[in-house]
Amino acid sequence: MGPKTRILDATMLVFRRHGFRRSSIEQVAEAAGLTRQALYHHFESKEALFRAVIERVHESAIAAEETAVAEAETAGGNLGDILAAGMTARISTMIASLDGSPHLEELYSEHLVHARDLYQTYAARYAERMVATITKIVRRQQLELPQGLSPTEFARLVEMSVYASKSQYPAMQPSDAFLKDMAVMVRTLCAGALPKSSPKSARPPIKKAAIRQKPTRRKTGGHP
Repeated sequence: MGPKTRILDATMLVFRRHGFRRSSIEQVAEAAGLTRQALYHHFESKEALFRAVIERVHESAIAAEETAVAEAETAGGNLGDILAAGMTARISTMIASLDGSPHLEELYSEHLVHARDLYQTYAARYAERMVATITKIVRRQQLELPQGLSPTEFARLVEMSVYASKSQYPAMQPSDAFLKDMAVMVRTLCAGALPKSSPKSARPPIKKAAIRQKPTRRKTGGHP
């Protein structure tokens, strides 16, 4: 294990125990088994450490989502199965990184203060990956998205379902209930994606049979 990895592991441990505001460079250096000067050789401040930890959490979440999506595809899952699996893996990885910390809400709020640009960058990456997944599955499974939505529009609704679930679960706790409700919302959205209706086979126009008229007989005699 390299010194940078050891420092980040120690940083996560310290932040989980003490939150962001009560953590210090000295605490991280001690947890990593380094001097303060050695730690400063890799990271210039507590804020830089926090950003590095947040970035690592996001990268781990992306990797977990990719793996879950691939496994759900291989298992023959439908669109709801695949998206729910990916979202669950992504969010559960984030939750696990801070699981058990009494400072969850503080850490989430500091995340937006000190790493808002990272949040925006990764939010865009998550959205791009979801659009790509939806586009691929819709094409492969010959689906039509509900209401004529594009993959980009549909992906935005799926992401909104996460925020809707968060509104019911402060700090995404209890995590099991939060993840379950989120997956239900994602699957419910995807239930509107139906197989494309096969075009009706064109039928040749029906030709009316020619009606053969009986020859009229001229009457003989009588009135003309």
